[in-house]
Amino acid sequence: MLSSHPVEPLADPVTPVSEAPVTDIPVAGAPVTDITVPDTRVPTEPTLSVIVCCYTERRRRLLDTAIAEIRAQLCPDDELVVVVDHNETLMADLATAHPDAIVRANDGSRGLSDARNTGTAAATGDVVVFIDDDACPAPGALAAVRARCADTGIVAVGGAVVAQWDSPAPRWFPEEFGWVIGCDYRGLPGDGSAIRNPIGAAMAVRRDALNDIGGFSTRLGRRGTMPAGCEETLMGIDLRRRDPSSEILRDTGFGVTHVVTDDRARFGYFARRCYQEGRSKAILSELAGSGEALASERRYTTRVLPSGVWRHRRNPSRVGALVAGFVLTCAGYASGLAGRGRRMSG
Repeated sequence: MLSSHPVEPLADPVTPVSEAPVTDIPVAGAPVTDITVPDTRVPTEPTLSVIVCCYTERRRRLLDTAIAEIRAQLCPDDELVVVVDHNETLMADLATAHPDAIVRANDGSRGLSDARNTGTAAATGDVVVFIDDDACPAPGALAAVRARCADTGIVAVGGAVVAQWDSPAPRWFPEEFGWVIGCDYRGLPGDGSAIRNPIGAAMAVRRDALNDIGGFSTRLGRRGTMPAGCEETLMGIDLRRRDPSSEILRDTGFGVTHVVTDDRARFGYFARRCYQEGRSKAILSELAGSGEALASERRYTTRVLPSGVWRHRRNPSRVGALVAGFVLTCAGYASGLAGRGRRMSG
């Protein structure tokens, strides 16, 4: 979730350059060899396959809004892929309503991970862009992805995910826990900074690299209304292991608004999401090792949360939510570790 790059100082414009003697001037009529021509080619922007995964008719209005905005930002060689997670009625309806899109049924197990894998398999673009069905890209979002991914050293990009609450955000909700609702949170690095992994509502990944690591793990990720996660975290870790020189960056120009419905504004959802995140982190630690799996979380728990308690000291309910969220996440992690121990002993 967290880190940055130092800015390298500019070269001193008055530093003298040693002059080498001019030798080997070609004679007229003689063949010219070993002349270096500067590379003036402009980096080629990649083609995009925008993938939206959905599973319920209840978000149909939001989905149609997202599709309309995505379509407005596509270039001629880009494509839109809509993946329906085991809902035949919604699948037929979307195929009829959006004939210009590639509409596919999730051909794997139920859940977001295999839905994304299905979309990746159907895609042909250089970069696959994942946008949630309850999120909508801001103007210029896809252009930001193209510009950033013109640099072939960047393997993935995470966008800025802004919460769009159906009702005003509850007074007790702390900004440090924006990840609970799938949005940006206090403690994220700034624009252009290196990150371990993107937030799933707005992420872009080079398709060949994603295929090389086997896509998203089906042991992680949301299934229907079960608020699990961490599949993006494992993806980020695997991408860096595949090529340690590659970069995953945050680009706030790649922005989306993410709708937060009233049911997600309740403390009960907050508690379940924190607990399930802890359980997912335990599985992630098993798959990737606790060092990389929890690297960002260590900074978050030792710096971001304590500063949040001080920042919200005049709002006892918000401080209480900070403490409760931390305790519930730890409880979920402990439960996940205990489950792993039982599986190993069995």
